[in-house]
Amino acid sequence: MSTITLTADTLKDQIEQNDIVLIDFWAAWCGPCRMFAPVFENASEQHPDIVFGKVDTETEQELAAAAGITSIPTLMAFRDEVLVFSQPGALAARDLEDLIGQIRAIDPAELTAAKARA
Repeated sequence: MSTITLTADTLKDQIEQNDIVLIDFWAAWCGPCRMFAPVFENASEQHPDIVFGKVDTETEQELAAAAGITSIPTLMAFRDEVLVFSQPGALAARDLEDLIGQIRAIDPAELTAAKARA
């Protein structure tokens, strides 16, 4: 599965309807964003069961502000509707693969408890 464009109108549905959602907040003028883009795209093709979404912070300024984005690229990860990772900076391919493995390894019972506390 290739990456998809997420907007304020589509983000919530993607998070609610999919087990794992990775979101790359980026902008066309951002050099590190352009460097990370092929890494993110390649990972999306290797993990078709995960939604890989991209949010253009120039187009979706209100969404970026609501998500607390202050630096780009920023990668966010949701597992079963729970934010489990949020960090600015471009990841190397091996680091992104490691992160995906960690997200897959999260105990669903922990996420259920986290949602109940929220």
